Amino acid sequence: MTERHEIDTDSEMTVQGGVVQPSRISEGLPYPLGATWDGLGVNFALFSATATMVELCLFDESGDQEIERIALPEYTDEVWHGYLPDARPGQLYGYRVHGPYDPEAGHRFNPNKLLIDPYAKQLVGELKWDDALYGYTIGHEDGDLSFDERDSAPFMPRCRVIDPAFTWGRSAEIMVPWSDTVIYETHVRGFTMRHPSIPEDLRGTFSGLAAPEIIDYLKQLGISSLELMPIHAFADDRHLQEKGLHNYWGYNTLAFFVPHPRYMATETISEFKQMVARFHAAGIEVLLDVVYNHTAEGNEMGPTLSLKGIDNASYYRLMPKEPRFYINDTGTGNTLNLSHPRVLQMVTDSLRYWASEMRVDGFRFDLATILGRETDGFDEGGGFLDSCRQDPLLSQCKLIAEPWDCGPGGYQVGKFPPGWAEWNDRFRDDMRAFWRGDEGKLPAFANRLTASADLFNHRGRKAFSSINFITAHDGFTLRDLVSYNDKHNEANGEDNQDGSDDNISWNHGVEGETDDAEIQELRMRQMRNLLATLMLSQGTPMLLAGDEFGRTQGGNNNAYCQDSEIGWVDWDLSDEGRELLAFTQRLIRLRRQYPILERGRFMTGDLIEELGIKDVTWLKPDTTEMEDGDWHEGGVKAIGVVLDGHAQPTGIRAPGKDVTVLLAINASEAHVLFVLPTVPGGNQWVRRVDTFDPAAQDVRVDMQSEYGVEAHSLALFELVERQGGAPHA
Repeated sequence: MTERHEIDTDSEMTVQGGVVQPSRISEGLPYPLGATWDGLGVNFALFSATATMVELCLFDESGDQEIERIALPEYTDEVWHGYLPDARPGQLYGYRVHGPYDPEAGHRFNPNKLLIDPYAKQLVGELKWDDALYGYTIGHEDGDLSFDERDSAPFMPRCRVIDPAFTWGRSAEIMVPWSDTVIYETHVRGFTMRHPSIPEDLRGTFSGLAAPEIIDYLKQLGISSLELMPIHAFADDRHLQEKGLHNYWGYNTLAFFVPHPRYMATETISEFKQMVARFHAAGIEVLLDVVYNHTAEGNEMGPTLSLKGIDNASYYRLMPKEPRFYINDTGTGNTLNLSHPRVLQMVTDSLRYWASEMRVDGFRFDLATILGRETDGFDEGGGFLDSCRQDPLLSQCKLIAEPWDCGPGGYQVGKFPPGWAEWNDRFRDDMRAFWRGDEGKLPAFANRLTASADLFNHRGRKAFSSINFITAHDGFTLRDLVSYNDKHNEANGEDNQDGSDDNISWNHGVEGETDDAEIQELRMRQMRNLLATLMLSQGTPMLLAGDEFGRTQGGNNNAYCQDSEIGWVDWDLSDEGRELLAFTQRLIRLRRQYPILERGRFMTGDLIEELGIKDVTWLKPDTTEMEDGDWHEGGVKAIGVVLDGHAQPTGIRAPGKDVTVLLAINASEAHVLFVLPTVPGGNQWVRRVDTFDPAAQDVRVDMQSEYGVEAHSLALFELVERQGGAPHA
């Protein structure tokens, strides 16, 4: 244990070489939090409700030598602060925080541990794992109740004071309407590490991602919004480093305001801003996958790196009757306490920083249920969700929830408040099961195809609230989904025990790669089916990077530690890969041509009296409408659906020409003949897509004609007039 140290905040003293000397520091201001350069000097401000003294530690330019410790002289509203008139951008620093070391009361202060400023804007150097990083002595018989006196500074990164100045030039903020949004989930490092056109020194960096070749590729693909997996500074797990692996995905945050140093090719955070500016100039949004539910400090046996040593009892949710231990709703050891106003402030300040200073366009929140959990459980009116809803900046960003966690009441799909979109895992699971051929999945398929109204159609929420995806970073890639029945995570070093066993996948007869041409063709067709289903469904589609050309991870469904060719995108495309890429590009173009697919209002299937038509009609292959009993016949796996672009009540019709489309869907093992229905507004159908024959040209087909849809395939038709030349395109 350490004693409490009360300080005289009127004195201005510093320690140099162990000698107490007068200091040039003044009291400064308690806001803004962090290290703020004002053109003349730097203001330092750090929240800690329980600390007894905060020492600012200054380092030389190399970061190797701690040259000065200065006690912050003032304490206002639980914020320690001071102003250094001779500090400049580039100054390296950290904190040592004094206070009680009393784990059984939730306090873990240890001034022997150098700490990262929670509001730091840049970090220099890497975290080097050593026993000195822990506040207790590893191996001591009292465990985390012991007190470790070793200095952790040699193993810690340094915070750097920044000059935020940046000339954005003609770069303008963009706001892609939700109805036009197609999200592309990717990884800064993994997307460019194997790209032959990116210089080697730029691969894996923000500069590499912003290269013209990457931007041109994404524009040609047709996506509107680039969603980056975590780019906040994060730590490699110690157990991974000991196995020669890395925390590749980055869900292990060290600092919420800092771009990850490893992703920077330069020494300035302007590199990130330049990347955003280039994407904006190309009309592409930048979304960030953010992790505000936990940090890299782990549980009571974890290291002391930042928040744990600054004010453990405020920053983390602790067990009510045993505050030595952490509430672990995240499965990672700790949970941030967003019920505390200063912690809530830190998170919302971080979001505003990225949205305003860095100009990102939105956020996907990892394990977002935690962010809405109060003491009585998930509350859509909780402090964090209310903060976002009322904030004039954040409320205009794209806000996307991963609406589940492993805590009590953790599954909340469809339960987030208006203004939020949500990852829809029901879409993923139901579409996978339907195309695998599972029985009884037709009703679920219909719900997911029309934006999951059963989950989201309430409180004025729109169809785009459902973020539809077939695959994401967590799980099989699309190619592996149709190539493996089981996960193959041996390279992770966990005896294949990690990762989900419930993949709803199908290897089509052979596990993994095969030379069987028939199986290869069927796998390609199934990938086309799943991509077509994703892009032709209502809601907001999200495509996983590389799925458009059939990227594989060799059956690894949990590549979180694979900063290697397993996790990186392979740009050496086969002929099949190029064909699949062209098919995906065409699907996205068609989606943009059909307002009916991007319509915000949910479809009901109700008759619109003044028009005499329905917005959606579900048909048997013989064109008779589906009846209630038909939906419950488990063996039914073929269905037609007409989405009528004319079916909107007067006064809310979409501007411009909408279209009517027909989907003929066959997930069965047999060839099925569909009769193409008669629909008002046109007198002929034109086939736009057939996943059995993806290279086929557009073909006109008369109403009431038969069209054969092969097993495991779908066809898309557009309603056109018989006269007038070429069909609408």
